[in-house]
Amino acid sequence: MFLGLDLGTSGLKALLVDDAENIIAESVAPLQVSRPHDGWVEQDPRDWFTACADAIAGLGVDLAAVQGIGLSGHMHGATLLDAAGTPLRPCMLWNDTRAAAQAAAMDADPLWRAVTGNIVFPGFTAPKVAWVRDHEPGIFARIDKVLLPKDALRFWLTGDPVSEMSDSAGTSWLDTGARDWSDALLERSGLTREQMPSLVEGSQVSGHLSGSIAAQLGLPAGI
Repeated sequence: MFLGLDLGTSGLKALLVDDAENIIAESVAPLQVSRPHDGWVEQDPRDWFTACADAIAGLGVDLAAVQGIGLSGHMHGATLLDAAGTPLRPCMLWNDTRAAAQAAAMDADPLWRAVTGNIVFPGFTAPKVAWVRDHEPGIFARIDKVLLPKDALRFWLTGDPVSEMSDSAGTSWLDTGARDWSDALLERSGLTREQMPSLVEGSQVSGHLSGSIAAQLGLPAGI
């Protein structure tokens, strides 16, 4: 059996399939969105972890035969963690537009499009982190890792900060030609490569389920 987890904006969905891709069970745990100001759209990353546990429990079947987990989720969100792996603030989601000024400033620098192959949109991760640098410098100074929402969920499951290429291309920091983080663009953001997750292709193994989380979720450790 294989378990799929989809971190959506309004809910986290769990899908269990057999080796022939027949659906065995499915479950959804709802998520709430906070909009404290016009253009702001946020979620507490800790709610994702709770929703993940709830969705898996909602499958209502024995998970001892699960061989692997696949992840999908909404892109572009800025999940900022401290050195202990604790979220520093609510995650700014893909549809949060507060960083319009930061995005425009980045896009005015031709290096961003040349390296990333894309316009810098306000919803992308890099301008969101620039907004934090400009408006919440105390939080910015404590950033140990910048993760996308799906990758924050993976980090909770495995303890490994990892991302894959397609999601990372939506941060405005990925050198799409080199398939690697751009040190030049990170430097322009006041960040370093050490604050980024490692990169894998979407079909690669990206981590293994930790023993403590496996026990909590009723899944085999190490898958």
